Amino acid sequence: MTTLAAVPSSSAAADREVVLVVDFGAQYAQLIARRVREAQVYSEIVPHTMPVAEMVARRPTAVILSGGPASVYAEGAPRIDAALFDAGIPVFGICYGFQAMASALGGTVEQTGVREYGGTPLEVTNPDAVLLTGLPATQSVWMSHGDSVTRAPEGFSVTASSAGAPVAAFENIERRLAGVQFHPEVMHTDHGQTMLERFLHDIAGCVREWTTAGVIDEQAARIREQVGDGLVICGLSGGVDSAVAAALVQRAVGEQLVCVFVDHGLLREGEAEQVERDFVAATDVRLVVVDAADRFLEALAGVEDPETKRKIIGREFIRVFEQAARDIVAEAGESGRSVDYLVQGTLYPDVVESGGGTGTANIKSHHNVGGLPEDLTFRLVEPLRTLFKDEVRAVGEQLGLPPEIVWRHPFPGPGLAIRIVGAVDAERLAILRAADAIAREELTAAGLDRDVWQFPVVLLADVRSVGVQGDGRTYGHPIVLRPVSSEDAMTADWSRLPHEVIAAISTRITNEVPAVNRVVLDVTSKPPGTIEWE
Repeated sequence: MTTLAAVPSSSAAADREVVLVVDFGAQYAQLIARRVREAQVYSEIVPHTMPVAEMVARRPTAVILSGGPASVYAEGAPRIDAALFDAGIPVFGICYGFQAMASALGGTVEQTGVREYGGTPLEVTNPDAVLLTGLPATQSVWMSHGDSVTRAPEGFSVTASSAGAPVAAFENIERRLAGVQFHPEVMHTDHGQTMLERFLHDIAGCVREWTTAGVIDEQAARIREQVGDGLVICGLSGGVDSAVAAALVQRAVGEQLVCVFVDHGLLREGEAEQVERDFVAATDVRLVVVDAADRFLEALAGVEDPETKRKIIGREFIRVFEQAARDIVAEAGESGRSVDYLVQGTLYPDVVESGGGTGTANIKSHHNVGGLPEDLTFRLVEPLRTLFKDEVRAVGEQLGLPPEIVWRHPFPGPGLAIRIVGAVDAERLAILRAADAIAREELTAAGLDRDVWQFPVVLLADVRSVGVQGDGRTYGHPIVLRPVSSEDAMTADWSRLPHEVIAAISTRITNEVPAVNRVVLDVTSKPPGTIEWE
């Protein structure tokens, strides 16, 4: 069994500044990390269970304590070792992290009987505070708390308050410590990014040096260090993640890379042709196409559980890759050599949502993370593992990939299998494929492709409803439209598409897809829902 260890760090990566975001189970921990990167400072998420000595050993430029659902005074609540605040490292507490910081330093946290959720007026009580200088005396911030800091630790200046939070912000500039009760990382906090950047640059002294341009050289060096003169295959899906990963590996090792595109029969209309046409034209990479549709459908027959679907698809992918690797070596006549490395377009949100070391719940297994078989024979090359989607797109543009690839809507590796709620078969795939093609065509015709992050079209295969089509009674399937807007897929909101576009999609689907007689719109944000239904 191959151990999926982290790729060894290059010297450049080891010397890079890093801000550690300590995750206390917050829904926004990943968004904090992303906002730090927007400030051109590299960030990583670590679990709250990481010992302070280990954090200090990472030599972080700063530490940010995230929010979380617990009460700091409750039995078993996650805590932060007070030793962190004596380590000389700048620390910024947010929401629960703010309360944990106050408690550890001798302040008071308690229930005041006033809870605050959503947009809340904040009153600046110290206009000379570093975080708040020059900002409006009253501003709207995003609160989400039942407990409050009622007394700041000794030596801290209280800089803001709200109706439910007597101490809504504090700072001790001499010790380079600060915190806020609200969430500066969300767009609903008017000046949140300004406050975060003031902590990073003015209090912590972080340098603006992290950009996606540096990712290419850094990752190319890592890939060459890891692979040496070994042979590499890449699982190309046609999506932006695997395309950028493949282009980056090709930049690093050239002809040592062969891309394998598995047509598993779970693709959307025209995808196989797009991969062969657009990606090969853009990169001139060697591409091997494997038709494995029958194999996947046979393996998925009768399976309804989404996690089981994902694991089956992950297992079959690897088996197909292993055979493709043997065929590639045999065709090359390189006896004694094997393909030891597999490139995957794993992103940071994939790792996080699969429980990848953050100490939070496993939301779902990802085909690149939790869906891999235990007897994997390849060593993984994952050059995008620390990046968010928007960062991947920026890398793709810098690598010269065409807009048709870089700006393609995200599509899950398990394909349409996880957009069919129920068992997967050829008939149901044909229904969903036709409906999905209509939705995409109408979105493109309306010029809204860039306004929507992702547009899952879902078939409720085991649900039927009565309808009237052609003056006759029908008993057809419903189709769910799930257009969402997002910056990084960690949070999302449903896209307010024009009514006429939704109407056109609905009319065409019910007219052109005989098995469907009802189209519904999913208006759930993330959280509480995920982007995909399964």
